[in-house]
Amino acid sequence: MTLDKTKIRNVAIIAHVDHGKTTLVDGLLKQSHTFRDNQAEMNQTLIMDSMDQEHERGITITAKQTCVYYDGYKINIIDTPGHADFSGEVERTLNMADGVLLIVDAQEGPMPQTKFVLSKALALGLKPVVVINKIDKPAARIPEVLSEIESLFLELATDESQLFYPVYYAIAREGRAGKTTELDNDLHVIFESIINDIPAPSVDPDSDSAQLLVAALAGDNYLGKYCIGKIFRGKLKKGQSVKILHSDSVKNSKIDNLFIYKGLGKEEVQEASAGDIVAVTGVSEANIGDTIATGDNPEALPGIELEAPTLSIYIGPNTSPLKGREGEFTTSRQIAERLNRELETNIALKIQPDGLGYKVSGRGELHLSVLIETMRREGYELEAGRPEVVYREVDGVKCEPIEDLTIEVSSEYVGAVSQELGIRKAELKTQDITSSGSTRFVYEISTAALIGLRNNLLTATKGTVIMSSIPSGYRPVEGRYKPERNGALISFEDGVSTAYALDSAQARGILFIPPQVPVYQGMIVGLSNKKDDLDINICREKQLTNMRTHASDGAIQLTPYTQLSLEQCLDFLLDDELLEVTPKSLRLRKRQLDPIKRKRENRAN
Repeated sequence: MTLDKTKIRNVAIIAHVDHGKTTLVDGLLKQSHTFRDNQAEMNQTLIMDSMDQEHERGITITAKQTCVYYDGYKINIIDTPGHADFSGEVERTLNMADGVLLIVDAQEGPMPQTKFVLSKALALGLKPVVVINKIDKPAARIPEVLSEIESLFLELATDESQLFYPVYYAIAREGRAGKTTELDNDLHVIFESIINDIPAPSVDPDSDSAQLLVAALAGDNYLGKYCIGKIFRGKLKKGQSVKILHSDSVKNSKIDNLFIYKGLGKEEVQEASAGDIVAVTGVSEANIGDTIATGDNPEALPGIELEAPTLSIYIGPNTSPLKGREGEFTTSRQIAERLNRELETNIALKIQPDGLGYKVSGRGELHLSVLIETMRREGYELEAGRPEVVYREVDGVKCEPIEDLTIEVSSEYVGAVSQELGIRKAELKTQDITSSGSTRFVYEISTAALIGLRNNLLTATKGTVIMSSIPSGYRPVEGRYKPERNGALISFEDGVSTAYALDSAQARGILFIPPQVPVYQGMIVGLSNKKDDLDINICREKQLTNMRTHASDGAIQLTPYTQLSLEQCLDFLLDDELLEVTPKSLRLRKRQLDPIKRKRENRAN
């Protein structure tokens, strides 16, 4: 039995990163009695974040669908990522929604990603509802945030009607919301707003021919590939013959199973009608952006438009002397198969062959590093190069991507931030003092100059900087930004690092490895104090003699080594360096391992 489309609401939760989207969804799930009182989910937070990396990083990486029932209405909820690097997830899933809840932090106000996601929602004609969250923050500045939201809507609205939107207030962490800052003890005003302010799906359920736009893919070992999307017209039935419309091709297929969403799971149904979000199996040849249709003259729905990638990175099979020791999947063919599988769901990626490996293009460093970390955890062994900018030719002129960068930092670090951004030739657009006393900068900066900036600023500000960026267009290349870094400490031979050798090496720079670690010639083991690379022997053993001195008998005291994360390793790389990635290790290395050949190549360049 299908539900009347007037009783269906399809709503996406959109916001800047860490403004409380997933936490609000937690409250909606719990207060709609989706779970029994004794279910484990009632005591969990960030229920929708199912990936290990999402819990570890504290961000949403992939969009998720869920469904709750409230007062006789079926509410399909789409939880979207808030980080600009995963904006492809937002672009493809907004097609399933008829309205959006725009969550804005009461202290931070509209941030770069707030602008991006709202512009996409308004361009699609989705009805917005604004929720000002975290109003209990000591530095909350609600009147100013309301004014900033008004200005944002004035800038982005495509129709005058979009300038009229309801505003609610919330503390999502406590599951409370209200029409004013005097909050109720639950979220019933948010439920009522979804029902009353978000329109029912504008669809045709009585059409003889059905249309479903595939907006997401999922899968399991039992039923295989699921195609997820909203039915825009007609009805779909289990066992029904359908056609898959992909650009200019048409393929015949058949629906094996049909599911609707219920809570965190899916419920199999015999039939679903226009307006609902469903998952179907059996149509394994369908991909994101394709239309699944029925009838004698099937029509394709408009495809999903995506922003172009801005960064690329080389990913190929590991070629180091330690290759094949720690990974399960090591060949170029296995890496290619994995990357092609990623393309099915991660549609913001582009992949091209590049020598032994592949040039993988995406939205930013985080987008690419999450892919590499995911492959690493799945048992893949690979090597990666330095992230590079994806240029575009505009009217015959080579152009580079630029981004609007927002930085918020306490006043004591303003000088350090200004100095770092000056080195990177960023152009300051605005500088304001926030109500909390911190300074907020907005810069225009090339994407190339953004590489490695986050780690440098975190170090310079003792981890207190808040920064985010969104693409803002292209400009002619004025001169390629070249990262500045001291030289590398490079292992001169194969072997195992010793405390004795590292004790001598630590005077020459910062070490990246501890004792008793396998190393090879050409492997980077630290950062030099000087500008030039330095080849050192870190496998040297202490020679045993009959001579004894008070000084030589003392225990070796090593400075704790610096362990770099995956993102820090990628930021560290120069053009002649690679990162070896295995399930157990991250190793920096030179492309040319032989020191004599390397020096000869450097002189030639």
